[in-house]
Amino acid sequence: MKRGSGSKGGKITCLVVTLCAVILVLLLLVLLAFTVLKPHQPISTVDSIQIEDMNLSMDIFEMSIDVNVTLEVDVSIYNRNKFGFEYHNSSAQLFYKEELIGEGPIPNGEILAEETKGMNLTLTIMADRLVSNSEIKNDVASGSIPLNTIVRMFGTVKVLGFIKFDVASTSSCDFNLDISSRKVVNNNCISKTKVSG
Repeated sequence: MKRGSGSKGGKITCLVVTLCAVILVLLLLVLLAFTVLKPHQPISTVDSIQIEDMNLSMDIFEMSIDVNVTLEVDVSIYNRNKFGFEYHNSSAQLFYKEELIGEGPIPNGEILAEETKGMNLTLTIMADRLVSNSEIKNDVASGSIPLNTIVRMFGTVKVLGFIKFDVASTSSCDFNLDISSRKVVNNNCISKTKVSG
């Protein structure tokens, strides 16, 4: 009787010790995930902005402007994490004096750990929105159109396969579209990133 209960007590003790060890390991992994292994912000950079197609014409008698511009935007996303970054619902937008005049979706995908991924985006200007702005005539006459492009990346980083962090990365570039040379000038970019777990 005593031997049986002693054997049963030994099994329970062994089970409790094993359970405590597993809990300790899990707590250690979670602690590492939120400190040492905590995800870093992916860095998005607008490498270049080029004019793929541009047709601008001004009718002085009708006081109207016909606009057809397509921009190619090359973006690099650097994933500084030790884990992959899955992105979705991302897009690039084009603004003229804070008014949205063009947009292009970024297809869903993944950037591997410590990988830099290049993306080529095409933005077509919505001519009706641009022409409806009263300031465009003066800018076309001056030979330079001030524009801004914003690239927004949304996604998740999975640490240890089960701990998720939401990541939002934004790159904003101010530049001028030189009409005579059909080139982008004065390109100035700023990147911001937010991580939440």
